[in-house]
Amino acid sequence: MAVLDQSTTEQLKSYLTNLRRPISLVATLDDGDKSSEMRELLETIASLSDKVEAGFDGTSSRCPSFMITADEGKSEVEFAGLPVGHEFSSLILALLHVGGHPPKEDAELLDSVRDLEGSFHFETFFSLSCQNCPDVVQALNIMAALNPNISHTAIDGALFQDEVEKRKVMAVPTTLLNGEPFGAGRMDLAQIVSKLDGDVSAKAAEKLSGKDPFDVLVIGGGPAGSAAAIYTARKGIRTGIVSERFGGQLLDTLGIENFISVQRTEGPKLAAELEQHVREYDVDIMDTQRAVKLAAPNGDGLHKLHLESGAELKAKTIILSTGARWRQIGVPGEDEYRNRGVAYCPHCDGPLYKGKDVAVIGGGNSGVEAAIDLAGIVKHVTLIEFDSNLRADAVLQSKLVSLPNVDVLKSTQTTEILGNGDKVTGLRYADRDTGQSHDINLDGIFVQIGLVPNSEWLTDTIALTQHGEIDVNENGATNLPGVFAAGDATIAPYKQIVVAMGEGSKAGLSAFDYLIRSGN
Repeated sequence: MAVLDQSTTEQLKSYLTNLRRPISLVATLDDGDKSSEMRELLETIASLSDKVEAGFDGTSSRCPSFMITADEGKSEVEFAGLPVGHEFSSLILALLHVGGHPPKEDAELLDSVRDLEGSFHFETFFSLSCQNCPDVVQALNIMAALNPNISHTAIDGALFQDEVEKRKVMAVPTTLLNGEPFGAGRMDLAQIVSKLDGDVSAKAAEKLSGKDPFDVLVIGGGPAGSAAAIYTARKGIRTGIVSERFGGQLLDTLGIENFISVQRTEGPKLAAELEQHVREYDVDIMDTQRAVKLAAPNGDGLHKLHLESGAELKAKTIILSTGARWRQIGVPGEDEYRNRGVAYCPHCDGPLYKGKDVAVIGGGNSGVEAAIDLAGIVKHVTLIEFDSNLRADAVLQSKLVSLPNVDVLKSTQTTEILGNGDKVTGLRYADRDTGQSHDINLDGIFVQIGLVPNSEWLTDTIALTQHGEIDVNENGATNLPGVFAAGDATIAPYKQIVVAMGEGSKAGLSAFDYLIRSGN
């Protein structure tokens, strides 16, 4: 089977017409299957444009790998492994950007990248199933394409497991700078540059603070926030969205089969479609911004939102749609070994545990789905459930029990995460029926025990329940006039995508109604 199908090949050929200067693809290969696939991929790319040439005399320490270079090596990007799956878009953009096509980023930010002085060699470990990895890979590739002092190597952790073990990489994306830890998790270009140059962060915060007040400011870019913004923007009022990562939990969700009228989709795909829909309207999207404080109006009728960057935004009304995050177990060793064997995203980090023994904690839909997915990658999965019965849908349970490399432990309480100081080595649990304690030797533990609302920063401003959920009435209004809320962060039952969208739409309409009635 060809690495690229005919449709993809034609699309790639169209993209390559945007190359402004010649580029070279230099591969380091052996006789393995992956090298054969890489050779075919690079030969195909080279055949699509007279500005691309492919060579196979590379001397990289990683095999298979290839470099994309231009301008006598002043622009240099390397992929160790085949950039397919979620990373195929990273490959296309790397070809274009090294080839002189301008990135779609803020001009001032790109100038800051060009002005960075020093020597920066970045390495990013990714997995092909990770939804957050492309953001980091693409940002660093842009930097390498623009600045001759910067180079970047993107490494498929599943393909280079010996290096993963040696360098103690336990989660993706993990980024190293000149051989030292630089960052873990999703980062965009602005965040990376800010870590290297504090002035960039200060300028960005000043720019945000200078924005005119919004009629509606939505906090959170998941399904609820997107729906709210679409509804308010369609009313013709000034709307903005502040989010840590547009898409929210969708970016960590693989298969979606209960989104009405869409038989099956994937979280990242739906998140991209939501963002595209929002951008059809005049909505100011401020991504990768973390809200830390909400201040009620003080005479001027404007709510003030303080961001972690130091910026302050003003708005007549606020819609809180901050969503939720994975709940922690709360046992000794969990924090110590987070990203060192304790993980919360099986789709992202699962490939790092190929051929190893792992546990999944949680017997709901997310836990059972994780166990099923991991069973196709790892050597063995132990599913641990506190209750006497699994809570997942029957169809999922049926699939789970059919798998030969999965064991299920019920009425079991995890009491401690075990490790050797560097990484997880196992798990200790108590049999709730007998009270006896047992240890399991493990390489990784995936926690899937539900969600916690992202609402801690609102404690002094908004009424919350004992579980931290934002208390709202039937219209989505909070106890603070002009502030509404929707989605998984609220008391609304059934934390589902379609429910969040409905609640977000309702909150948007309620905010508009509030503005009309209050004379704003």
